[in-house]
Amino acid sequence: MLVNIPSAEQLSQLLGVQLYEIWQKLCDLIEKEYDTERLWNKGGKDWTYEYKYRRGGKTLCALYARENRLGFMVVLGKDERLKFENERNNFTKEVQSVYDGAQTFYDGKWVMFEPSDASLFDDFIKLLKIKRKPNRK
Repeated sequence: MLVNIPSAEQLSQLLGVQLYEIWQKLCDLIEKEYDTERLWNKGGKDWTYEYKYRRGGKTLCALYARENRLGFMVVLGKDERLKFENERNNFTKEVQSVYDGAQTFYDGKWVMFEPSDASLFDDFIKLLKIKRKPNRK
């Protein structure tokens, strides 16, 4: 789905300065660990934009933007959910709670976070490592 890619200024206006900074830090963190394709899409009915990180045709995670809201989604498949369940005590209570409340679909559990600061970033990277080993040194 083609979408007009927002400029940094447009994204900052949409999210607000504070959330735009969180967006930038999260992107930097992901890009430090993973070499991936990055795709902009429309955000569906709930979001204005989707910014997806993919490698080898598989999505690692996606960021979502709409007015004054930022989303970060990781979809965990069956094996990945098992890994999470085995390691759940290594994650914060907040991440465990969002995971427990996430809807499970045929292709996996869609875990959506709405970060307002960087406090869960370590957990986000641990979640991504369950999906795929980092491929940057």
